[in-house]
Amino acid sequence: MDEGVLAGIRVADFSRVLAGPYATMLLADFGADVVKIEPPGGDETRHWHPPVDASGRSSYFGGVNRNKRSVVIDLADAAGRAAAHRLAATADVVVENFRPGVMDRFGLGYDDVRAENPGVVYCSITGFGRSGGAGLAGYDLLVQAVGGLMSITGEPEGEPAKAGVALVDVLTAQNAVAGILLALRARDRSGVGQRVEVNLMQSLLSALTNQAASTLATGAAPKRLGNRHPSIAPYAVFPARDRDLVIAVGNDRQFRALADTLGVPQLAADERYAGNAARVAHRDRLHAELEAALAPVAAAEWVDRLTAAGVPAGLVNDVGEAIALAESLGLDPVVEIAERDPAAPRHRSIADPIRLAASAPAYRTPPPALGEHDGADWLDRATPPEDPR
Repeated sequence: MDEGVLAGIRVADFSRVLAGPYATMLLADFGADVVKIEPPGGDETRHWHPPVDASGRSSYFGGVNRNKRSVVIDLADAAGRAAAHRLAATADVVVENFRPGVMDRFGLGYDDVRAENPGVVYCSITGFGRSGGAGLAGYDLLVQAVGGLMSITGEPEGEPAKAGVALVDVLTAQNAVAGILLALRARDRSGVGQRVEVNLMQSLLSALTNQAASTLATGAAPKRLGNRHPSIAPYAVFPARDRDLVIAVGNDRQFRALADTLGVPQLAADERYAGNAARVAHRDRLHAELEAALAPVAAAEWVDRLTAAGVPAGLVNDVGEAIALAESLGLDPVVEIAERDPAAPRHRSIADPIRLAASAPAYRTPPPALGEHDGADWLDRATPPEDPR
């Protein structure tokens, strides 16, 4: 089996909860040797349950920690710090998401590690950076609020709403992976590592894309529009006879096809809807007319008809339906990994979203038990031992 494009890269993972562990899991999927350093008691997410998976493991923890080793190290203890130093000295990459200054107090800050290991790529993940926001707690909900995302999410007359997943943590993890890979590429040329810094606040602002660009261009902050788009219409959720569907019209040709398919061709000839800008200006009236046309027919039937006509449309699926759809499209969204106990059900996980034609991700080991790989005998080794299975 291909060892992976990151085979030979050792990652000392001091992170916990979501952003850091998700980033290091993506690296591990492509062959990096990720050593997860956990405090006594383990990563907090080991205890975030229910729900649990088939092996009784917190599904939250299990979702972001496959392909890793777990070592329990108490950084408040001198012996623990010494073990952590030995590991950091052998690492190509160090990842941490403590508040700024915490790793320095343990003697494991960037300058400390670099002094012993000048090739290290040291990735710090924070909530609001290392300067003015260093003392602020980096919780995803908090960042969604102060970072503007909640102000544009939710119904116009309702309260601000967060995304249904810790989206900012996930975005930040992906930025961390990109930064680490860029720094490793730079090290290939120079032989010298560097510090990589990502934070939740800037990750969110970057991800606001068109909404942030609109604010900069006009000076006016965008408002909540529910499921409607600020610049395109119709582009929203609509109720059909039995359930909701989404229609996403991006141009005039699609709008004409939509009107014809719904049996209301007169809408395409109406001056109020002649062009996207006009449709945006009259979005409320247009939405009501489309709702009336959609009401008599089941949503799935509309999706079939509209898709055949070249109109982007889809059901509002729950997560289980979304996984089933991806499976039906041949995307292979779920992977299964054998547990250590051969009699136990296999660990099921969502596949790595990155596909390389010549270097596929590998799913070697399930999320580790707490302290499963304790023992200083291998901490100093340049390569990890073979998995005993």
